[in-house]
Order: sequence, then C-alpha cells, then structure tokens
Amino acid sequence: MKRYKIIALSFISGLCLYTYAQGQELRDSISAKPKKFIGEAVHIGYHKTQSFEESTSSTAAVSSKEFDKRSAKNIANSLFGHGLGLTVLQNSGRYAGSEPTMYVRGLQTSSDNTPLVLVDGIERDISGISPEEVETVTILKDAAATAIYGYKGINGVINISTKRGEYETTKVNVSFDHALDMQVRRPEFVNSFTYAKAMNEALKNDGYSVRYSQNELDALESGEYPYLYPDVDWIDETFRDLGYTNNYNVSFSGGTKRFRYYALAKLTGNSGFIENHDMNSGYSTQDKYSKANLRTNMDVDLTETTKMKLDVLGILSESKTPGAGNLWSSIYALPAAAFPVQLEDGTWGGNTIWAGTMNPAAVSQDAAYSKYHSRSLFADMTLSQDLSAITEGLGASAMFAYDNSATYSEDHTKTFGYGSQTVTEWLDNKPASISNYSGGVESSMGSAAKITSFTRVFNFAATAYYDKAISDNQKLYAQLKWDYEYRNIKGVNQTWYTQNASLYAHYGLKDKYFAAFTLVASASNQLASDHKWALSPTISAAWLLSKEDFMKNLSWIDLLKVRASFGIINSDEIPGTNYWEQTYGGGGYYPFDTNYSVGTSSWSLGQLASLNSTHEKAFKYNFGIDARMFDGLDLNLDTYFEHRADIWIDSDGKYSSVLGFTAPYENGGIVNSWGIELGTKYNKTFGDVTVKLGANFTLAKNKIKEQYEELRLYENLVTTNKPLKQTYGLVALGFFKDQSDIDNSPEQLFGDIKPGDIKYKDVNGDGQIDTNDKTAIGYSTTAPEIYYSFNLGAEWKGLGFDAVFQGTGRYSALLNTSSVYWPLINNTTISQEYYDKRWTSESESAKYPRLTSQNNNNNFQTNTIWLEDRSFLKLRSVEVYYNLPQSLIQKTKFIKNAKFYVRGVDLVCFDKIKTADPERSGAGYPLIKSYIAGVSIDF
Repeated sequence: MKRYKIIALSFISGLCLYTYAQGQELRDSISAKPKKFIGEAVHIGYHKTQSFEESTSSTAAVSSKEFDKRSAKNIANSLFGHGLGLTVLQNSGRYAGSEPTMYVRGLQTSSDNTPLVLVDGIERDISGISPEEVETVTILKDAAATAIYGYKGINGVINISTKRGEYETTKVNVSFDHALDMQVRRPEFVNSFTYAKAMNEALKNDGYSVRYSQNELDALESGEYPYLYPDVDWIDETFRDLGYTNNYNVSFSGGTKRFRYYALAKLTGNSGFIENHDMNSGYSTQDKYSKANLRTNMDVDLTETTKMKLDVLGILSESKTPGAGNLWSSIYALPAAAFPVQLEDGTWGGNTIWAGTMNPAAVSQDAAYSKYHSRSLFADMTLSQDLSAITEGLGASAMFAYDNSATYSEDHTKTFGYGSQTVTEWLDNKPASISNYSGGVESSMGSAAKITSFTRVFNFAATAYYDKAISDNQKLYAQLKWDYEYRNIKGVNQTWYTQNASLYAHYGLKDKYFAAFTLVASASNQLASDHKWALSPTISAAWLLSKEDFMKNLSWIDLLKVRASFGIINSDEIPGTNYWEQTYGGGGYYPFDTNYSVGTSSWSLGQLASLNSTHEKAFKYNFGIDARMFDGLDLNLDTYFEHRADIWIDSDGKYSSVLGFTAPYENGGIVNSWGIELGTKYNKTFGDVTVKLGANFTLAKNKIKEQYEELRLYENLVTTNKPLKQTYGLVALGFFKDQSDIDNSPEQLFGDIKPGDIKYKDVNGDGQIDTNDKTAIGYSTTAPEIYYSFNLGAEWKGLGFDAVFQGTGRYSALLNTSSVYWPLINNTTISQEYYDKRWTSESESAKYPRLTSQNNNNNFQTNTIWLEDRSFLKLRSVEVYYNLPQSLIQKTKFIKNAKFYVRGVDLVCFDKIKTADPERSGAGYPLIKSYIAGVSIDF
C-alpha cells in the first residue's frame, strides 16, 4: 500500500506543478531559457550534452516523432528499423508487443552480447518505459561513446531520454487509440481423417500395424460419430480471431522561468484471444494484460547557480492467463482425432493416449486462471552546482537513484474431470460395444500467492566538471566522475556492486577540430579478488571539413565531418559464480584415500581453479563520416572493427579427459567482428507538400579466432575461424528412392534406413555418413548479418502518411517445430504443410521425408532439409493521419493541435518460410498484427 501511495503522489505532484505554473507564468516576466546547441543534441552521458557537430563518437539518435508510430506497449517495441547499428528482433506474441531481442552491432563475443539499457543515464528495464514518455533514444556504438559506463558498456549502450518541460510554456496532451489485434500465421493442422491416414502410413513405414481400421477411417471421414471419432479444430475451439488493446494517455508539460515539469499518466489494457472466457460466474479466464505508467519529471532552479532534477516513475502491471499451462503447447500436440471437446453428457474430453496433454478448450474455460502482478518504483534526483564563483566554468553535481521492483503470482487454478469413449467392437460396420474412461477430478480454485522476483537498486554518482572557452578559438570541457551501483536480485549470489571512476576531456579548436579522451577505472564484485579493477582508455577525434576555407564555396554542403575513435573496454562478464575456485566432488575416480578401486565413494578432483585470470576486453576501432547537403539530405557512414580478447571459455579442448578433472575456465576466447553502417534521411518541403525519406543498412560480421577447440578428425568439423552461432549440420542430397538406392550409397550410421529417409553427402570422404560429416550450413539462427530498413512519408495540408519497412539478410532458421515439421512423434499431430509435401513412393518432388511415428535419428539430424532462409522484409508500421487546420482549431479557443490517425502494425511480411513468422520459432504464441485508430489533442 505504501508503494501505491508513493506512485500516486508522484503523479499528483505533476498536476500540482501544472496548476502552480499557470499562476507563476503571470508573475514571472524574465525568461531563463536554456542554451540551444547547433544541430542535434547527442545524449551520451556526460554532464554536458554535446551538439552533433562537436561529437567525436559514433552514435545514432531517434526522436519520438520517428518511432512513436506503432502504439506499442513499451519503447523497445517501437524501435524496429530505427537507430543505425541497432538490431531489434521480435519474440513471443503473447501480448501485443512482448519484449524483443536487441543487439548493437550484432554478435561480438562468445559470451553475453546484451547491450546496456539506460533510462536518463541509469540502468533500468526497457520493458517498463512507454513510448509516449520518451523524447529520444540514442544508440552508443564505439568505445568513445560507451567508455564512461565501464564494464557494462562493452556491448554498446541504448540511452533513453525521457521528456522534460520547457521554460515559459504550457501544454496538455490527451490521446487515445484502440487496436484490433490478430494472430498471424497460426499453424494449420490436418483434420482427423487425414491425421488417421497419416498415422497409419507412418506406422506402415516403421514396420508396425496400423492404428485405425477401415471402419474407423470411414467414421472419421463421415463425421457420423462425433463423440467417438471427433474432428476438432483445437485452434477454433480455444481462440477467437480478434484481441483488443486500448491505450489512454494524458500528459502535462511546461514551466516558468524557475522550473520545468513533465507529468504523464499512461494506461494500457489488452484483452487476448480466448474464445469462451466468460463461462464462469464471478471471473473471466481471458488472457489479459494491463499496465499503468505514472511519471513526473521536474527541473527546478533553486537559485541562479543551483539546479535540481527530480524524476519519479511508478509502474503497475497485471497479467492473467487461463489455467497454469501454455495453451499453444497443447494445440501443437493434439491431433483433431484425439478426443472430443466434450462428451455428450458435457464431460470434458480426455484419454490415456494423450494423458500428458490437457484439453486446451477445457483449460481455457474450466481451469480458472493464474495472475501475475508487477509493482515498480523508480526515483532519482540530481543536484547541480555552478562553482564559477571559485573559477569560471567550474561546476559539480550529485545524483541519487533508488529503484524497487517486485513481481507476485497468484495461483487461482483448478482441475476438472474428463473422459472419453472407445469402441471395442464393430458389427455391420457400426459401433457395437463401447468402453468408458474417466480421469481427473473437479477441484476448487486455488488461493496460493507468492513473490516470484524482486530487484532493488541504488545508484550514486558525483561529478566535477569544467566547461570554458579558454580563448576565442579554443573550448575545453573536462569532468571527473565517480559512480556506484548496488543491485540486489531475488536468489542466491545475486547481490552485485559496481563502480567507475572516470576522467573525460573534450577539446575544440576553431569550432572545426575536436578531440576527446576518456580513462575509466572500473570495479565489480563479480570478479575474483585480485582482478576486480581494470582500466579502459579511449581516444577520439573529429574534423569539421565543411568549415574549412576550401569548402566554403560548396554551397550544397551544409556539414561534412570525419571522425575516428579507438578504445579498450573491459568487461566483468564471467562464466559463473566462484569460477576461480578449485572444486571437489564425490565419485570413484582418482580418490584421495588409499582405496583406488573404481566405484568406491570418495572425494574426487573437480573443476580446477582459474589462474592468472584477466578481464574480457574489446579493442574497438571506428571511422565515420557525417554529411548534410542539399538543404535536406543527411548521410551517416561508419565502419568498425572490434577485437574481443580474453573471453572466458571452458578449456576442455586443451586437456584430455583421462587426466580425471574438469578443465578450468580460462581467458582464451578471441572473436573479431567488423561491419559497415550506412544511414540516410531526406526531408524537404515543396510548396504545400513535405516529403520524408530515409534508409538504414547495417552489415555486422564476425569470426571466432580462438576458443581452445579440441582437435577435430576432419576440417569440416572445425568451428574456429567460423562466425559465432554458425549452424552446423549434414548436407542433404534428397531422399532414398528405394532399397537399391540405399544399398548403392555410403552407409548412414543413424539407425535403420528406409526408402523416403534423408540421403546425406559424405562430406569428409570416408565412405560412411555419421556426425563427422557435419559442416557449416547457412548462417546464424540467433542474429542476422544484415539488418536494414527504409521509411517514406509525405504530408499535404495536414493530411499525411508514414510507413516503415524493416528487413534482414544472411539469417537462417531451423524448421524443427513439433508437429509442423517434425510430426506424429509421441502421437502428436501433423501440419497440412508437411502432409502435402511429404515423401511417398509416388512423389518425386517431395520437400520432407517419409512419415514416421518414431523419433527418427536419421531424419531429425540438423541438416539442410530443415534449414531455411530466414531473411524477411516487414511492413513494420504505416500511419495515415490528418492534422486539423489551424483556421478551424483557433475557433475552439483552447485546442492547439488535433490529430486523427489510423495505423497498421506488422501487416505484411515477405519471406520464404510462409508457414510461420520468420521471427518466431517453436510451438509458442503466434506473433500479432494490429489495426489501430486514434486521436491526439494538444491543449
């Protein structure tokens, strides 16, 4: 209850500030607006925000006008295709906008590749931040941009800057949009008659008797006995076609000469796809999600030289799901012929063959629900003091932040009874004898509740800075900073301390030559006692050519800058807690007592200690060109190379297992990565028409140079000098046509081979096919090497549109989803895709191998049959909008702007997979597309 009060007070304070501002605006007559930089502001994390012209580092900034087109649940889901160098990939579609995976400059290490996410300079969870409260998102990519974040900045940084008020202004914004959500590319499974034929065919292929007799096949085909031989479309019985999402938003911003404020209240409500969710008195089983964001940002000029910034964000979220399991896992497992949804007497269907798979329609209606609550409070305060009284340009600041988040679960699930009927005898082609089966019990709803996770974080930072024009042609900014973080997460060995002491200096000469230097000393308690500290130095420089005399006559060039940087960034990434210590275990090998017989229980030597350890480190090189020309065209080009060394890896490949110990972790991994990033924007107004065009292209490649790989028998098995997450498998030549084809081909050692099984290439030439014939196939299934996007838009007299397309290239998928590509195993169902394209003795152009009811070791190896090109191009968002003309708005006296819009999110995908979305793998929730209508009004 205390947390609720704090969150409510944070928003109420924003409303009070708004009211106070109205009166203060009348009393204050002197404006104290902040200085404006030439060009865009670059939010890196220094006390001083740099201008785009001054910056010597590689960054990419995205403004709210660019990314806020998707009505997304959080800012992460607004960034697809935005931010040059940022890769954003969708995952689950359980709710409209589940959290994506993000990389900065692709994969760069064999350890963790996760970038650091900051909200107003403090590490926080991106999933809680709504797009409406964000002003800009800055992607920090090279060493010069990420150095001051110490260990955590090694994989790049995503710095989110929230909105703030402006001096001498008053603004209220109210917006609402309503979305119709649809699941895309739901799996298509065969009907019960086709399933029975497929199962019989599979059993014949495996050398077994068929399961379904002719009488049963006839009954399934005719549908005459629906309670005995059902034909259930489990998707239609469980899910509806439409879900709904509503977003409500109100914000207040403005200020007087002494302070600025921004306050927001955002409410998101999502109702999912459960078809019959209201079958119970007193509760619904609908898959639901709701979230409230309450934010207040204040900037107060306490005196002429003392400034205070106070930010408070409260987040309340709640989700509910029917039962306790994943409905889609049941959908992917149950065939249409398994059992009816309900028996004739109303009992839920179920039987012993599929005893481990619950009736999804029953779970969605009669297993009650599980509920999850998340409560978060984020608060930070910064005090800045101008110390020019001591010496001109001197200043200092201190920042304090405290975050507290927790998630609770409530188990209100229940169980239910189920049963089925089985025909035990047929007479005259009709059921003559039936046996009844019953299972399960009807129970009352549960009432258990518990905390499932919590996080407490404290941050402190102290900064002293010097900012002065030391002559007419020279400017210097320098700062000393110390920051400290305490992070406590639920669990054992989950309390972390990190700190950084940094020196940064930025020098400008004649407003066209710039140089910067950073030196950071970082420490972390994750590391071994003697290796907690490390130094990370970086240097960078930029040359503004467009201000040189020899370019002044080139009127078509507004800005041309070249820049370069180099730095060494260390990491505290480790293989596990206490990785440096010697371990012992129980066993019968190499005992320490006098009994040396195998099998004797004794102490045994475990993992050896890691000696002479050091930090994983990245040597980052970057060269970039920034240009603005033709009064509207922006170009950004970056090339980079990174040498990631001393990566923690296990050293099994260095030692023989006969030595009798587990090899230690060592700093032996080396990965090189390199790439190119090209971005362009064009904004131009021609009369009443404004045109907006843009494109981003990123190529991110890498190669493993060292990983202590064990000696391989054949070159094709070597993974060193190959990309990270490279897919390895067998090369398929097709399918065996008949027994003669099997007899005249190299022997395949994956079990018994039959016609219709996959035929493999003898890659190593040893005359037989086994795991030694695996080789590099396709690309990574984790992250694409190519990530690109383009956008286009136009506006005419308030009527306009914007569209963003985003795509990938050099990206692979393994088609191993149960039932869709690997059907009938353990009595699972089969997709229409597989059935139509399976191998039979009559089919010469099959795509998939013969049907089998067994976990076929030969056919289900990773191989090129199951490898698919995962490249895609998606229409991420499209918006058509209309801004009411000012001539009409002015008549209202109180409305400043009004915008009406319709949006489409993830409407179209062009790819080669077709049967499933290329961004989603496995038997999970389908991804979602949305149609949205909304209105935004400024007062």
